Amino acid sequence: MSTRFDSLSISPAVLKAIQEMGFEEATAIQSQAIPVLLEGKDVLGQAQTGTGKTVAFGIPAIEKIDVRQLFIQVLVLCPTRELAIQVCEELKKLARFIPGLQMVPIYGGQSIDRQMRALRAGVQMVIGTPGRVMDLMEKGALKLDRVKMIVLDEADEMLNMGFREDIEWVLERSPKEPQTVFFSATMPKQILALTKNYQKTPVHIKIEHKELTVSNIEQFYIEVPERQRLEALARLVDILDPKLALVFCNTKRRVNEVISELQARGYFADGLHGDLKQNERNAVLDKFKKGIVDILVATDVAARGLDVEDIEVVFNMEVPMDEEMYIHRIGRTGRAGRSGKSYTFAAGREMYHLRDIERYTRSKMALAKVPSLTEVEEKKVEAVLEEIKTTMLGSDLSRYIQLTEQLMGDQLTSMDVAAALLKLHLSPAKEGEKIEFSQTGSMARLFVNIGRKQRVQAKDIVGAITSQTGLAGKVIGTIDIYEEFTFVEVPQEHAAQVIDAMKNNQIKGQRITMQPARKR
Repeated sequence: MSTRFDSLSISPAVLKAIQEMGFEEATAIQSQAIPVLLEGKDVLGQAQTGTGKTVAFGIPAIEKIDVRQLFIQVLVLCPTRELAIQVCEELKKLARFIPGLQMVPIYGGQSIDRQMRALRAGVQMVIGTPGRVMDLMEKGALKLDRVKMIVLDEADEMLNMGFREDIEWVLERSPKEPQTVFFSATMPKQILALTKNYQKTPVHIKIEHKELTVSNIEQFYIEVPERQRLEALARLVDILDPKLALVFCNTKRRVNEVISELQARGYFADGLHGDLKQNERNAVLDKFKKGIVDILVATDVAARGLDVEDIEVVFNMEVPMDEEMYIHRIGRTGRAGRSGKSYTFAAGREMYHLRDIERYTRSKMALAKVPSLTEVEEKKVEAVLEEIKTTMLGSDLSRYIQLTEQLMGDQLTSMDVAAALLKLHLSPAKEGEKIEFSQTGSMARLFVNIGRKQRVQAKDIVGAITSQTGLAGKVIGTIDIYEEFTFVEVPQEHAAQVIDAMKNNQIKGQRITMQPARKR
């Protein structure tokens, strides 16, 4: 059963931060741990890396802090400096709307004098590695006499690295009454011993993974930085040319960004996330199922229960938050006995989480590369040639043969005519050349560079076209208005006229650009 953050008794400031981060629904460990921790109980949590444990303990920790008091109230111990920095960054995002809440990461490799100055300035939360925490406690710079909560993050990893004595040293010199939170991927005897000695009747929360199969899905990963992922996605869509594609993002903010970028490039894309009302979701899904929209961008929340048989490929713009969610995502393809493909974009730290997913799924993702522009163009040429072959075999060409014969003379051969027609069909549109319109039946689909953000309505689009061209409003077809773009259908024979008439015109006081939508 899914749980939304707004049902977890979280303060408005923290809830606002979560919404700003784009999260809609709590993961399994978050939905189970947060209520228990908010009640003040000790917790022994067992969950894999990447399941959202930082938020699971971070929200209750932040809620426990009194910002009026400048002493250490929460201590988080991490096995490595990289994790300490990462956890601190995540917690700062959660606390961004709480004035006066101060936290600092402390770890080896950084000037201890600088860390001592930060502690003297006054902080309520410390995130650190065991060795450096001990050093600062021995110097009297880090005092835990009034700490309210102690968290061991990746406890089994700290024990594997030989930190047991350090951890016990810190816990022994802490008050006996603080709330303790131990998170670990596994439960070795050493963890259970720490629990017995330093926790008070802890609630044991264990996140069980479901066994799901992905045997009929080809899994790929592409190592690509965030800033290049939209271009990588576009090239893959062009190369694969899927009937329907599903793109997953970790947050609704990212969903909106990807939709806007895809629409700006002329793709038929729309999105699903938790902010949409049910009737809006149904409308988007209906378009997707009918193929009016062939790329659906969604968060995990919105895509839950999505059952569309013809999805040929799934893209992960980021590595999902946990292993089970990864299987849920890619399982949207390869349905009803069909095969499917999945592509996951990753870089930097995400590569480690990718390996966790491989271990969990007991399958390997093959390394793929971003197609080059040359490969994309070659694919388009292949598609056109295949279309020509199909037309040759399945159509009556007698009328067109006559036209070709009329063009032929002493200077031209049938080969010349065919080559010239291919050039017209394949060359990019330039001034004086024929423009290729995306067509739906006898209608051409046009792209307009304004949308809901500019408060545009369908009547504004219709009014502008009819007033500038003299066309009747009833001949204008479907108008799809998105956040920053609009698509409008006009009769194919009037498309060039409409584009020409709308040059340098305005709608709602905004100067517009109207051009052919990208061919599907």
